[in-house]
Amino acid sequence: MYRGIVMVLGAAGVMGLCVLFAVLFIRRTVDRRIARYQNDLVQKHTEEVENMYRQTRGWRHDLKTHIQTMKAHLTLGEYDRLEEYLNELDADLEAVDSIVRTGNVAMDALLNSKLSLARSKGIQVEAKAVVPDRLSVSEVDLGIIVGNMMDNAMEACMKTSEEKNRFLRVYMDVLKGQLYIYVMNSAEGNPRKAGRLYLTSKAGRDHGYGLIRMDRVVEKYHGFLDRQNEEGVFVTEVLLPL
Repeated sequence: MYRGIVMVLGAAGVMGLCVLFAVLFIRRTVDRRIARYQNDLVQKHTEEVENMYRQTRGWRHDLKTHIQTMKAHLTLGEYDRLEEYLNELDADLEAVDSIVRTGNVAMDALLNSKLSLARSKGIQVEAKAVVPDRLSVSEVDLGIIVGNMMDNAMEACMKTSEEKNRFLRVYMDVLKGQLYIYVMNSAEGNPRKAGRLYLTSKAGRDHGYGLIRMDRVVEKYHGFLDRQNEEGVFVTEVLLPL
């Protein structure tokens, strides 16, 4: 049968057919991986939105209680106690308003949604970030880098068996004309590597699209990216020229 096909198509035809099958196979494989990556993004975004919705409902519920308490103080003429209550409420709102304020609105939104979700999962969060309002790096590209760093860190934290050992530390600042991004997180076991390249631990993917996109954005701006691990800790550092 195959000899007959070769005779009809000729060597060049068979070679072309093999190339076509190879291209179709690669395309289907890539399409499946992209679909999985997109599903991951949707799931993460959904988790963040649901977490924010739960917080908003909690704030609305507490607000009713606060209003009733303030009305009671006002009715009883307890103005000193009302002022004290308002000051305490103001301090509490300042604390829950946001985990970090960077000075950059877009980065505030991204970091606070990620960090808030991390806290809701029982991860100990420490964050200090200063980001200029205007950057030469596009907000989309910076979002790809920071978003992937945070998502990977949270995933590693959740794989840490002891909840008390789960932690996430974030630091961002401008150093010598470059935007420095540092993320440290808890991690169990030794991550898979191919040479100096860290590989995703997700099934079915040797090197996740999130990591690839992040690496490409850093290369686009001729930046620096470094990933390191020690026992129980994983660190990612990025420098982007401004």
